[in-house]
Amino acid sequence: MNLMNQEPPALQSLLLYCRPGFEKECAAEIQGQTHKLEVPGYSKANPGAGFVLFTPYQEADTAVLAKQLRFADLCFARQMVAVLPLLSKLPVDDRISPLLQASSTLARQFSDVWLETADTNEAKELAVFVRKFEGPFARAMVDAGLASTKAGAPRLHLFFFNSTTVYVGLSRPANSSPWPMGIARLKLPRSAPSRSTLKLEEAFLFFLGDEPKSLQPGMKAVDLGAAPGGWTWQLVKRSIRVTAVDNGPMDKALMDSGIVQHLRVDGFRYFPPKPVDWLVCDMVEQPSRIAALIARWMAEGHCRRAMFNLKLPMKKRYEEILICRRIIEEALDNAEVPFSLSFKQLYHDREEVTGYLARL
Repeated sequence: MNLMNQEPPALQSLLLYCRPGFEKECAAEIQGQTHKLEVPGYSKANPGAGFVLFTPYQEADTAVLAKQLRFADLCFARQMVAVLPLLSKLPVDDRISPLLQASSTLARQFSDVWLETADTNEAKELAVFVRKFEGPFARAMVDAGLASTKAGAPRLHLFFFNSTTVYVGLSRPANSSPWPMGIARLKLPRSAPSRSTLKLEEAFLFFLGDEPKSLQPGMKAVDLGAAPGGWTWQLVKRSIRVTAVDNGPMDKALMDSGIVQHLRVDGFRYFPPKPVDWLVCDMVEQPSRIAALIARWMAEGHCRRAMFNLKLPMKKRYEEILICRRIIEEALDNAEVPFSLSFKQLYHDREEVTGYLARL
């Protein structure tokens, strides 16, 4: 079968994976971002579906968006994939051929292929089929010359609704999530005092990636709302000295490490006597109040980097993120502090959003 000499169909839409229940927020955000880029279009966002589909009014704009839209600027999207029109009614006796045909119109070769579904209970029923289909399809890609060892090549995505209905699309590794389905599959360490430790571990992986200089042994950090020590555990694991601020008790093993100081004081009133490398914060409080606190720490020079969680309200969750962003940006602009700020609803966040703020 000749897969290379074809007139490629146009990419039709952007497929955004998200946490089920946050489709409305994901759709509002992509509409806001595409409006800034002057690319009008419409979103399909069914409640509980676990994804949003944004389709520009002008067909050619999908390819433009895939290049200009930064995945890092999307808070509620776990993954961003530019997709072809939906393939349906695939022949059950040969699904591979039409999928290869569609894939070959997107790029000459791919660095990887991910077979995915939405993160819903209904979609989990497809897991067995997807696992069985993955090996034969990967081998067929190699035989067709579509597999590449080049890291910069695009990634191929097959997003299954059922065994015969699939979105075929691509993402660029440098502008997308590094994990299949946008989910970091992390194991809870036995010695960690709480499951919240996974939130900070995922945040470090997502926001810092390959930045070993950001988390060096001997650095100093403050953990606001630390007890029992889930986030402190991630810092101690990296031999970072921690001042744990919380009125509650801390995990004994962490205190025995010799590099944790526990202060039973108000997290909104404590500031370190000398600047620290890191501020981490997972306090249960109104998002705008946390945003103002983080902004003050950075504006007054108490820390160089901050990782923090915002507990979202039940309604107007996207609007709340915009408010928190504005609070931080205005405070640092007024203080003339150069900075970078990103938000992402990570897999382990659930009803929260993680923010990362760094002084430049």
